Parts: sequence; structure tokens; C-alpha cells
Amino acid sequence: MNLVHLNRKEKIFMQITRQSEYAVRTLMELSQIPPAAMMSTKKISENQEIPEVFLKKTIQLLDRAGLVATRRGKEGGVRLSVSPKDITIADVLKAIEGEIAINPCLSGKNYCKKEGACPVRKVLGRAQKAMLVELGKETFADLVKGRVQVEQVEG
Repeated sequence: MNLVHLNRKEKIFMQITRQSEYAVRTLMELSQIPPAAMMSTKKISENQEIPEVFLKKTIQLLDRAGLVATRRGKEGGVRLSVSPKDITIADVLKAIEGEIAINPCLSGKNYCKKEGACPVRKVLGRAQKAMLVELGKETFADLVKGRVQVEQVEG
């Protein structure tokens, strides 16, 4: 996740990277085909309007994380390595971005000398935990079947 500044008049907000968005869209596409079926990167690219060159890099990361498998050749393509009922958005973000921390002090890398007694870190820690719980609630099987309740998001 990155902090993005759209322009000087707009607020800075957290947002997932474009690569993470493409990874989520790719897994949505693959979650809709039969389990062992392969789909070409060209088809995913066209269906999801993702530049094919960028999609291939994204698929490499998903492959390294064990979420997809690839096969070259005429009958090749990409398929899920894991059932859609076992993959969440949190899993995808971890595969693309690495460990998720909303602030460096929560990364577990001894970022700050005061982290043990810092009241701000405790609040951010709770926020991060809540975010990860929410991102891990629904699986891609839930998303594809429309079992996720859509709520109004206030911005």
C-alpha cells in the first residue's frame, strides 16, 4: 500500500498499488473458470483491461506465492494453484506487496526505539489488525458468487 497524493488540493490517502489491483482482478477472472482449466494471459489482459506486459510480471509474483500455476505452449496459460475458497484479498496483497504494515513501526523491523511504549503505535496496530481481518474475511469464491454484502463507502 502506498500513500498517494493526487494533487495539492486533495487529501493524501492510502491505496493499494495498481499491481495489487491487477492481481485481484486476475484472481477474480481465474476464480470463474473450472479448477484445472488454463486461461491465456492475453484473454485475462483483454477481459480485465490490464496491459499484458504488466500482467505477466504480476502473474510471476502470484506464481512465486503459490497462488497460480503457469504453463507455456499452445495449451498453456495460467490457472489457480489454490481453490478460490482458500484465497482472500489479504493473501493477494501479501503476495504482491509483502507483509502489510500501515506504518513502518508495525513492520516488526525495530523501526523505532519507542515502539514498546508508544500510544500511537498501539492505535495503529489495532487499525492494522482490523484492516487485515476485514481483508481476510471473504474468499474469492465468495466474491465470485456475489456472497459479499456491498455497503456504502463514505469518502
